[in-house]
Amino acid sequence: MNRLDEALSFHQNALRVRGQRQELIAANIANADTPNYKARDIDFKSAMQSAIAGVNREAFKATKTSALHLDSLPTNSGISSGAPGAAMFRPIIQGSVDGNTVDMDVERNQFADNAIRYEASLNMINGQLKKMLSAIQGQ
Repeated sequence: MNRLDEALSFHQNALRVRGQRQELIAANIANADTPNYKARDIDFKSAMQSAIAGVNREAFKATKTSALHLDSLPTNSGISSGAPGAAMFRPIIQGSVDGNTVDMDVERNQFADNAIRYEASLNMINGQLKKMLSAIQGQ
């Protein structure tokens, strides 16, 4: 069973990180008209590196020392503020009067790109499982 876990762990981590990224992008799109909302995203490369390395995310938790600090991500998001691969604010491409930094063109592009890559990971897992099943059945 350990070999099966080892064979699929990379894609499992990739799917988890891509899923979290998709949630953040969807939140950005949902809050496109919310005043002072700051668009967030995940650096996929650093998130995957920390997932593969098994970095303890609790060790990197940031402490809120002022009421003016922004809250970290919800605890059910799987990513804590300050951890390698944690959600970061997107750079402002085009400012708005209400302080919102969501650019719908960027968000739609990132959403579609992430969805395609998520599906590609699913196809790779499916291919690996078919190969393993074929080897087990001796075909």
